Amino acid sequence: MTLAAAGHGFLSPTGVEIAFVLVGLATLGAALVTVTSRQLVHAALWLVAALGGVAVEYLLLTAEFIAWVQVLIYVGSVVVLLLFGLMLTKAPIGPSPDADSGNRWAALTVAGASAATLVWVVADAFRTTWIDLGGAAQGSSEVSGRSLFRYWVLPFEALSVLLLAALVGAIVLSRRGGEKGAAEAVAPGAAGEERD
Repeated sequence: MTLAAAGHGFLSPTGVEIAFVLVGLATLGAALVTVTSRQLVHAALWLVAALGGVAVEYLLLTAEFIAWVQVLIYVGSVVVLLLFGLMLTKAPIGPSPDADSGNRWAALTVAGASAATLVWVVADAFRTTWIDLGGAAQGSSEVSGRSLFRYWVLPFEALSVLLLAALVGAIVLSRRGGEKGAAEAVAPGAAGEERD
């Protein structure tokens, strides 16, 4: 990153910057629909759109390796796992009244304060720097992979164990419901046979 050049300013955005802002707005819209949707399956599918938008933002920042990791891990694995969990627990397909809570305004206040703090911190930290999109890429997949698996391997493993536990829990819940339904289906037949 270099210091901001004197000739480049807010009033002369490049095509990449315009695309970045437009994709960012679309991603924000998808994320808002994700958290406000009353249908769980629709929320999961809008999450795919939001995570895909983040991957496009990485591509626009010339971080192709991170973009493809985003697509493969989050869009390809995490969302599919969420959808399998929804299917295994027999989540309602239509609007779900219990998906809404009375804490909407408190959650909105905390989310707004967190977003404002994050924007302020990032803007303050990188106020005078620009990313040179025309120059050479600043990192290779070897450097990114070494950093990722040296410093971030424990959170990745913790996330994988958490997702595995969620999937096992969904299978256990679906089997309990299935065994209970099978027991109720067998019980009336057995009672009828005893009467005969």
